[in-house]
Amino acid sequence: MSTSPPPTLVLAGPTASGKTAIALGLAALAPIEIISVDSALVYRGMDIGTAKPTPAELAAVPHHLIDIIDPRESYSAARFVKDTHRLMAEIRARGRHPVLVGGTMLYIKSLLDGLDEMPPADPAVRAMLDARAEAHGWAALHAELAQVDPVTATRLPPGDTQRIQRALEVWHSTGKPLSSFHQRAATQSEGTIANTVLVSLEPAERPWLHQRIAVRFEQMMQAGFIDEVRGLRARGDLHLDLPSMRCVGYRQVWEALDQGLDLGQAHALAEVTERGIAATRQLAKRQLTWLRGMPWRHVVPADAPDAIEQAQSLLRPHFRN
Repeated sequence: MSTSPPPTLVLAGPTASGKTAIALGLAALAPIEIISVDSALVYRGMDIGTAKPTPAELAAVPHHLIDIIDPRESYSAARFVKDTHRLMAEIRARGRHPVLVGGTMLYIKSLLDGLDEMPPADPAVRAMLDARAEAHGWAALHAELAQVDPVTATRLPPGDTQRIQRALEVWHSTGKPLSSFHQRAATQSEGTIANTVLVSLEPAERPWLHQRIAVRFEQMMQAGFIDEVRGLRARGDLHLDLPSMRCVGYRQVWEALDQGLDLGQAHALAEVTERGIAATRQLAKRQLTWLRGMPWRHVVPADAPDAIEQAQSLLRPHFRN
């Protein structure tokens, strides 16, 4: 009788690719619990702009790592890895199957490849970097990162200020590039990956995804997304430099409000909607790039009529005890 651990089941894909519907459909195959792999869903009070599962969906299948922290807090890849290992053990102890579902690729990579112990945040270094960014711009700091840590700089766009700051913070605090802390342990290069089933939802036709992103963002606007951002701004303890407020969509609406745009006017509303759609499409592009760097993944065309059935056929054998 085999004593090998059950495989880690992951359903990943770009935003708006239909992950939630497929994940909920898996409940018809076996008793499952979903572990969210989404850096935005962890925040309480951020419901519309994150396309958080509805109360009915949350009630249909147990979900984890949703609504666990306040928007003024930060949630790291290291914490995700720790929480996920604990949750998978607890779910299996209940005789159920954990399924990881989401599109935060850094979390997936950290879980599967391993993540060395990261140095803690250094407020003094961050303040120094913020001052330099204010004086010279984030493009200059991205150029500096390219000199000291080209591996990290290559994967970060110049506008990803949060991660550029963190990478430079690590460099200034330790003298080592951030990329040196992201290592795949030799024992994991075969063991973990070979024992992981990663189903990746990737549309065969990019316009299909672009259209879904546009429709979903417009629906969020109609559902009161602007008022949700207004409420977060009114708290007084949140700002655009927080990871929560850098989430796609939230940043664009917050900036529009800062600029004094009258979002009650049709032209201003259309402008901020287009900004949000464009930012979301860029996010989806980055997510697909990450996924294509995992050649051992099982690709399901998200735009295929039978996408749910294809995903189920790939995962069904692993639900057998």
